Order: sequence, then structure tokens, then C-alpha cells
Amino acid sequence: MTKESQSFVDIIRQFGSDLGIPKVDVDKLVETHRKNFEAFMQTVLVASDGVKSLATKQKEMIDTASVALVMARNFKPSGDQQQILAKQSEMARKALDAAIDHTRQTADQVSESSAEALKIASDRIVESIAEIRASFEKAGGSSKPKT
Repeated sequence: MTKESQSFVDIIRQFGSDLGIPKVDVDKLVETHRKNFEAFMQTVLVASDGVKSLATKQKEMIDTASVALVMARNFKPSGDQQQILAKQSEMARKALDAAIDHTRQTADQVSESSAEALKIASDRIVESIAEIRASFEKAGGSSKPKT
């Protein structure tokens, strides 16, 4: 094969061989990167679902706050001061309980989706390292550095 007819890949292979770089199972590397991309897409989907869930939960919080605001506007105190104070306290307690519950649920959802996305990514990283190492070990047996 003449220098003019050599492909770029052949030139790179020859350069790597001259440097003593171990051969790489290219098909394995391509497969590894395909799996990495799939894991990345799965992570994005999990994160996206988490964001959608968070937006839904925040909308529920706003709706709850709106209902509480309407109830407070429509509250027409009547009766003795003890009853009025008891009703106001009950309304405030319900609003606070709802806010705390929504906040806890939101934090749980964020934590769960983050943990799931992190697990997908970290599992794929571990697998990817093992696959890359295996591709070098498989192809590397026939390559010796030139001295």
C-alpha cells in the first residue's frame, strides 16, 4: 500500500503501532460509547420526569395557597373573640401543615429522581471502565512497544 492510498485510519494505526500504543478493539469501544449514550439518555429522562413531577407538586402548592387565600378573604369573623381566634388558628395550622407536607413531598421527589439518575450514571461509568479495560486487554496482547 502506498502512502497516497493509505487511509487516515491506517496512518493513525501505524503511528500508534510505532509508538507502542496497545491495539484497541474498536468495535468494543463503539459499543461502549453506544451504551454510554443510552445511559445518558436514560439519565436525562429520569431527570426530566423529576422536573415534571416537581413542577406538578409546586403547582399543587400554589393551588393550595390560593385556596387558603380565598378562605382567608372570605372569612367573616362572627361570634365571640375565642371562636374567632380558634377559627383563625385552625386555618393557619391547616395552611402550615399543607405547606410542610408539600415541601416534604417535593424534597422526597427531588431526592428520589436525583438518586435514580446518579445510580444510572455511576453504574454505567463502572461498566464502561470495565469494558474499555477489557477492549485494551483483548487487543493489547498482540502489540509490543518498539524499542
